[in-house]
Amino acid sequence: MLRLSALGDVCHTVPVLRALQARWPETDITWIIGRTEAALVGDIEGVEFISFDKSAGLAGWRQLRRQLSGRRFDVLLHMQVALRASLAATAIAADRRIGFDRERARDFQWLFTNERIDNRPRQHVMEGLLEFARLMDADVSRPRWDIPVPAEAAAKAAECIPPERPSLVLSPCSSERARNFRNWRPERYAAVVDHAAEHHGMHTILTGGPTQLEAEYGQAIVEQARHRPDNLVGQTSIKELFALLGRARAVLCPDSGPAHMANAAGTPVIGLYASSNPERTGPYFSRHWTVNRYPEALEAETGKGVDEVRWGRRVRDPKVMDRITVADVTERLDALMASHAKTPSA
Repeated sequence: MLRLSALGDVCHTVPVLRALQARWPETDITWIIGRTEAALVGDIEGVEFISFDKSAGLAGWRQLRRQLSGRRFDVLLHMQVALRASLAATAIAADRRIGFDRERARDFQWLFTNERIDNRPRQHVMEGLLEFARLMDADVSRPRWDIPVPAEAAAKAAECIPPERPSLVLSPCSSERARNFRNWRPERYAAVVDHAAEHHGMHTILTGGPTQLEAEYGQAIVEQARHRPDNLVGQTSIKELFALLGRARAVLCPDSGPAHMANAAGTPVIGLYASSNPERTGPYFSRHWTVNRYPEALEAETGKGVDEVRWGRRVRDPKVMDRITVADVTERLDALMASHAKTPSA
């Protein structure tokens, strides 16, 4: 299996692994994965994980080639279309080299494979990855994750979220990549924090990575909320974050890795979507809980509907997330709290 990144897509890939393990229990499986992503799933039993340092350039590729020297695999599932991943695939000797269908095989991925999954247009990203398992005659009707949680991480999460406390985990930021346009305003998050406390007795926990942007977001939310949330931004490992997400009553975040980690942990997600289409990239079992302003944003930018543009087309308006109002989000939170929902992955 070759899927390097990112955290959300690696979460989408775990059900492929689980389906293959169930169908072929005696088969040796190796997963070539990014170093950060290995911190989340690299302790899954029965799998050899080989971390590939994407930032190391040619040195990383040479190291991978040395690690795989003299080995040959029956099958390579090449599940990432980036050219960097395809260059990594050249270090893997395999009889069958399965990649995406020609429509999805961007960056010339088809040059590095000799078989392709079926072309099924307009699938969710995870459904596209599950096609690899389906091609291997594995049952994908009930996706499962079962990502291990170390005892230390579980203990920290239990300390932060006692069983008697209904908690909202808020991960406010997507990545810092240029022209991402997925982050909502801190003052609006603060208003939702107050609504959650006053209407549902919920305590909010802020999470995020160690970047300056995330630190600034967390501090701004704390300063503007009347009901002070616990600010754990930059203070959790990936496993600790996963454990926290699993104990939450609900998770609130934009299109980001934590949305898919929460889905894998079995916790419903209120996803905030305006620049990207949640039917393609939303939290798989929580798409009905998302606030979806993508169709109207797309119409405003292109004059076209969702069915008239390339699947995966993003809206590049820096103010696109302003289309999501506080009332949009609190309405979803109220409905979720009334439903007592947990996702099928729980």
